[in-house]
Amino acid sequence: MFKFFAIPGHDRRLIPEGRLSGPMPWVIAIMIFLTVLAAAAGLAMTRAIGDVSDELSSRATVQIIEANPEVRSRQAAAAAERLRALPLIEEVRVLPPEEIQALIEPWLGTQDLADDIPLPALIDLKLVRVATEAEYESLRGALQPVAPGARVEPSSGYIAPVIALVRSLQWIAFGLVCLLALATGAAVIISARSALNTHTETIAVVHLLGGTDQQISRLFQRRIALDALLGGLIGLVGGTAIIWLISIQLTALGSGLVESVGLDWWSWLIIAAIPILGMFLAMVTAKLTVIGALKKIL
Repeated sequence: MFKFFAIPGHDRRLIPEGRLSGPMPWVIAIMIFLTVLAAAAGLAMTRAIGDVSDELSSRATVQIIEANPEVRSRQAAAAAERLRALPLIEEVRVLPPEEIQALIEPWLGTQDLADDIPLPALIDLKLVRVATEAEYESLRGALQPVAPGARVEPSSGYIAPVIALVRSLQWIAFGLVCLLALATGAAVIISARSALNTHTETIAVVHLLGGTDQQISRLFQRRIALDALLGGLIGLVGGTAIIWLISIQLTALGSGLVESVGLDWWSWLIIAAIPILGMFLAMVTAKLTVIGALKKIL
């Protein structure tokens, strides 16, 4: 009597829609498509935060604020000489005035501001390691005799608000992944219950012939798993195409921060595994839904 369950095609009698002809594969495809985009965004922002933090955590900036340009230049040269002698400092670079004007040009325009606004002298420092607050205080103390108005700040502090924003967007992206997983499970529940309601009489007969709840649920699991896998692959292809197009646009911008927003090989492995994870989610959800419903109707 159990040969019925081994004959190919009997699962299609319980879930009559063929591949791509019913709504289930397309619903899963849309869910996986959105999940791929959300996961890619979260993973890319995770990598960007890590790269930027690693780059800036061992860098610092010295500002020498002095209205007299000759005194400012002399203090900058003396400060750079003093910093090069410190063991904590690996590299010292005094920014030329042209580069400083280029940095403020997006906010203050292209006019010559040297005569109107006393621009500070900037010294870019690369440290041998991440410095503590006590070590920054030591740097400030070392510069006090040669540049009383010098300010020493870690470079990470300037971009901290941006990192906080990107981190918030990262968690929002991962939150969307969780919500889409719940929505996918809900779609599977609706599909399984619909098939059960349509074939209640057939299931009852099979049950009377000796079929167990586990055997019946496996039929639903197999069909829903195939639909989920097929829809997941479609969503993966569509999501990957969108990611590729966006990456081309980001590369064209030429911004250092934007260029760091990318995906490495393990991120692509996670994205490639999303359809498989979606299939297992659909299988588990279908099994629990069918077994729970069978206990109530039979």
